[in-house]
Amino acid sequence: MSLLNREVFWPPADELVEVAERIRARLGEWPAAETRWRICLTAPESPKAGDLIVFTEPHDADTERLASGGAAVLEAHGARVTLRRGDERFALEGQWSDDWLAALAAFLDCNFEPHDALVLALAWRAGDENKDDAWPVDFATFPRVTDLPPAPDGGFQSCPDRLGLYPVLPSAEWIERVLDLGVRTAQLRRKTNDVAGLPREIARSVDAGRRHDAQLFINDHWREAIAAGAYGVHLGQEDVQTADLSAIARAGLRLGLSTHGYYEMLRALHFGPSYLALGAVFPTTTKVMPTRPQGLARLARYVQLLSGRVPLVAIGGIDAQALPGVLATGVGSAAVVRAVTEAPDTASAVSALQQMFSGQC
Repeated sequence: MSLLNREVFWPPADELVEVAERIRARLGEWPAAETRWRICLTAPESPKAGDLIVFTEPHDADTERLASGGAAVLEAHGARVTLRRGDERFALEGQWSDDWLAALAAFLDCNFEPHDALVLALAWRAGDENKDDAWPVDFATFPRVTDLPPAPDGGFQSCPDRLGLYPVLPSAEWIERVLDLGVRTAQLRRKTNDVAGLPREIARSVDAGRRHDAQLFINDHWREAIAAGAYGVHLGQEDVQTADLSAIARAGLRLGLSTHGYYEMLRALHFGPSYLALGAVFPTTTKVMPTRPQGLARLARYVQLLSGRVPLVAIGGIDAQALPGVLATGVGSAAVVRAVTEAPDTASAVSALQQMFSGQC
């Protein structure tokens, strides 16, 4: 857990390292960082992978050259911070403490990606290390994501704060089968090249949802979901750039958004979604994930920050064995796939999973 005896800042900055060490000591046990980031307080002649180059004053440096070879560039001017890493750009606004660079080193050491470590560092306040729980959990201190399109006027319809068991299913036949077993939240995630048959599958699923008075979400296919009058749609982060969120809101559909860490949660909240999906909690084989598994410790911190602000759904690799630990974080819903679709006895599996939610208020 020690930051000492290795190059954390370049040029060396003993005072910053000492503050970073104090902060890190109060953050608890986290997996060892996969990348040993070096925070460069001045631009090195030959940037390398793992360099995070920081500019706190206007400059004329060639940031594209500096960001080549795996380095990242962070510019903090006024109330705005921009992080560039490869082709990705992360823009934040807010107020931060004088200790933010030391906090950044500490959160990087907790194995957070630079954009998520940056969010936490900007939310850190001097003196937080003296609290019983030093982790940033006051939403008011967190920065906001900038350079986003406006959220739809009027926002999205709300959904229950606790959506409970949330099977994600591949067909209308599966939707009907599971809703018949008493499940009241489900998602159709239809991955198919059968474009002609897709509207029929969605309409059939939506009809089943209406018969059971269930919250039926459609994954990705928002146009067809609107046409069928679905309860809601679920979109990924990349879909926010291409989907007509205003059309979804005008149609009265709920919106669920996938997130994979602090930055994406703040970005998603800008659009006022009906719920946030937090994942992937564990490794999953049902789809290729853009980020490493989050784990229960991170999930618990996400729930602590966002509970009561927006309904939350844990997702990714959750089965009957893992579900009690997931629910212990306080999250109000958990999405499952193979725990239902690959169960030897669907009815027994659904009943057992439902029972695990019965103790939640």
